[in-house]
Amino acid sequence: MSDIDSLKDEIKKLNARATQKKMDLHDLSEELPQNWQSILTVAQETYDAFKTLTEKRAALKALETA
Repeated sequence: MSDIDSLKDEIKKLNARATQKKMDLHDLSEELPQNWQSILTVAQETYDAFKTLTEKRAALKALETA
């Protein structure tokens, strides 16, 4: 498997994880004020997931244009 193919597979997994974190954050917002203490944790996890996804997409684009 090439680097591009393995990166595409990783991006698929990261995209699924980021989508799940987005839904977790959405669900939390609908339940407020219950569980308000977990806002920062869930938000940070969502941020981290999307940051990693964005970085991997940029790496894929760089590989594809090289």
